[in-house]
Amino acid sequence: MPETPTAARRSERSRAAILAATAELIREVSYAKLGIEAIAARAGVGKQTIYRWWPSKGAVVFDAMLESDSGPEGPALPDTGDIAADLRQLLRGSVVALTDPGFESFLRAMYIETQQDAELGAAYRERLLLPQRAAVADRLAAAVAAGEVRADLDLELAIDLLLGPVQMRWSLGLGGLTEDYADAALDAALAYLRA
Repeated sequence: MPETPTAARRSERSRAAILAATAELIREVSYAKLGIEAIAARAGVGKQTIYRWWPSKGAVVFDAMLESDSGPEGPALPDTGDIAADLRQLLRGSVVALTDPGFESFLRAMYIETQQDAELGAAYRERLLLPQRAAVADRLAAAVAAGEVRADLDLELAIDLLLGPVQMRWSLGLGGLTEDYADAALDAALAYLRA
């Protein structure tokens, strides 16, 4: 005999459908043209169902992006035993993600939203930025313990040196974000990490 659907199961199904619909739509339309109505129609739910969980379009889009990009353990860097190779993979991956032609304009719109919406900005810092920085810090701490980088490494400064150049170049729209740029930024950061 089939199980009777519970409110919690229906609720989770609706939530999953909303996030899946949003993830599809952000690849199809610009952020400005994406509306809660379109998300609700694609997910097969009412607008009120979306607003029950999320206060704004930016919030549901942010959750959909997090859901599609994060693994079950959260952000983590590989540890191959070669800190330069692991960081190169991180920075090159960042360049690829930030310059994806089908997604870059959406990322830029979300970046603006996080600057204008204090609640969304706080969620961005707490749920994405700080966990990503913690993952880099964990990998750097392992590199310190293994003797791959200097023992007196200032982790916060090291993270800024690693992530800052790519993020700044992208956020200011300066262009030139390539794997070669990522490699050059890494080489400059490694000079400090290994000094």
